[in-house]
Amino acid sequence: MKRRLLASLALLGVLQTASATEYSAVQADKGALGFVFKQMNVPVEGRFRRYSTQLSFDPAKPQAARVVLDIDLASIDAGSAEANDEVVGKSWLNSRQFPRARFESTAVKALGGNRYEVRGNFTLKGKTLPLVVPVTFKPEGAFASFNGSLTLKRADYAVGEGVWAAFDTVANEIQISFHGVASANPATAAK
Repeated sequence: MKRRLLASLALLGVLQTASATEYSAVQADKGALGFVFKQMNVPVEGRFRRYSTQLSFDPAKPQAARVVLDIDLASIDAGSAEANDEVVGKSWLNSRQFPRARFESTAVKALGGNRYEVRGNFTLKGKTLPLVVPVTFKPEGAFASFNGSLTLKRADYAVGEGVWAAFDTVANEIQISFHGVASANPATAAK
């Protein structure tokens, strides 16, 4: 009887330790931030080469989670040097005046099955709007991955001005996808 009680208490301690793990050490070299848009109804893929993420996520306390993503807009890779030069220009991202885009979380809600809804504010070209980001969390030992995708409308942020404001050449919808990896904070993993 005592052995069962001790085994149960030990298991409870292990489970509490596992659920008290905070993931905060972002592995920037293992992440990706990409996008797809349609130009003349043909999908065009791209990515951002430089961005930084601040993360604090404990799956046992998702409501206390926090994420801040800063994107260096000049680091865009839209497939060619010519496309990159065009996209960072004034009509599109205007990276000279607005060098960064930022997402900052305001609330995180668990949806079950390691899926979460991250609400926050996204700022692009000086305009801030609320944004809901679906995220799938996958723990893998001392590391965890965070994956998701969402659709932004470029017109909401005045991306593509002047002759580019119409959607006949470049669609309004931009699919954003991300993959992030973080390791457990050593202070919480050792608890």
